[in-house]
Order: sequence, then C-alpha cells, then structure tokens
Amino acid sequence: MNKAQLVEAIADKVGGRQQAADAVDAVLDAIVRAVVAGDRVSVTGFGSFEKVDRPARYARNPQTGERVRVKKTSVPRFRAGQGFKDLVSGTKKLPKGGEVSVKKAPKGSLSGGASATVKKAVAKKATTAKKAAAKTAVAKKTAPAAAKKTTATAKRATATAKKATPTAKKATATAKKAAVKSTTAAAKKTTAKKTAPAAKKATAKTTAPATKKATARKTTAKKTTARKK
Repeated sequence: MNKAQLVEAIADKVGGRQQAADAVDAVLDAIVRAVVAGDRVSVTGFGSFEKVDRPARYARNPQTGERVRVKKTSVPRFRAGQGFKDLVSGTKKLPKGGEVSVKKAPKGSLSGGASATVKKAVAKKATTAKKAAAKTAVAKKTAPAAAKKTTATAKRATATAKKATPTAKKATATAKKAAVKSTTAAAKKTTAKKTAPAAKKATAKTTAPATKKATARKTTAKKTTARKK
C-alpha cells in the first residue's frame, strides 16, 4: 500500500479524500519533525519512532570484501508495539470489520513529550492553512477596489491629456505666427537693402540731365544779359 492507497482507505472515515490527504500529511510531517529534533514518537499499541545515533565504524564492501570506514551518522528507527506484534504474529486475530483494537493512551500521557510536539505540528499546519485562506479572501475583496482605482487613474490621465492638447495646439499656432512674422520682417529688410542702391542710381540718373539743362539755361541767360549791356 502506497500513500495514495492509504488516503483512499481512510477517506470514508474522515469525511472525504482531501481531508484524508491532509490528515496523512499532517501526521507524517509531525512524526518526521519530531524524530529529526531528537524526540521519540510513541503510539500505544502501534509502535514508536525515534532517532538513533550510529558511531563511526569499519565495514566491508560486500562486492570486493574491502574494509571501508563508515562515518558517524543518525538513522530513524521504528519499533512495533506489542499489540502490533501480536496481530502480525497471529497471537491475536485481526477483526474483520471496524478499526483494529489498540490500547488507548493513558490519561495525561498526551500532555508532553513527543505527543505534544505532534499536536503542535498539527496545530501549526492548521493555523498556516487558515492564514492562507484569510489572505486569499482579503485578496479577493481588495482586487475589485484596486481595479477601480486603476481605472479612475487612467480616466484622469486621459482627461489631462485632452486638456493639454488644445493648449499645445495654441502654442503651435502662436509659434507658426511668430515664425511667419520673423520671415516677413527679414524679407522686407532684404528687399529694402536690395532696392535702396537701385533707387539712388535711378534718382541720380533722373536728376543729372535736369541739373545740366538748368545750368545751361542759366549760362545762356547770363551771356544774353551781357550782350545787351
């Protein structure tokens, strides 16, 4: 029988397969932790689990026969209880239905030692499961609120972006107008610089013949006046 088969065997007695799996896991975890810590787990009528220290020693390799040194180590050990031994040996008959009758633990024997460690481990596992369930419930409650806050923040950002768009358009239009004005002023200055010399030349050309004619007329008039005298 493996672990899955063990869970199936006790599922009907504890209220379901999941409850049976949790119970088996909790019991095995408690036994392992207690033995690793150096405690002795004893179940009346069934047996006891304990940690045994093996000193360093020499052993022989069964294949080569070579002598090998084995380091000091610790190993778990299970000792079957008398009731368990009697059932296996056939001294006592195994009941056909119901649970195997084992001796009940005496009063007060579950108040300390390895049994207390087992209880603490089981309680710790149950507390951890409750905390996990509470965290899941809190996460479910807070998830919609967080989603609403995120949506509201996104809407605010969108509204701000919309408000900023007209301002940006106005700034762009103003910049374009300023650029046009600057270009126009520069063009006027360039045109004025180019047309000024041409205008001076044209004025000079226009006034030169008139000045010459006026000068000639004055000279002729002087000569005529002199002759009359």
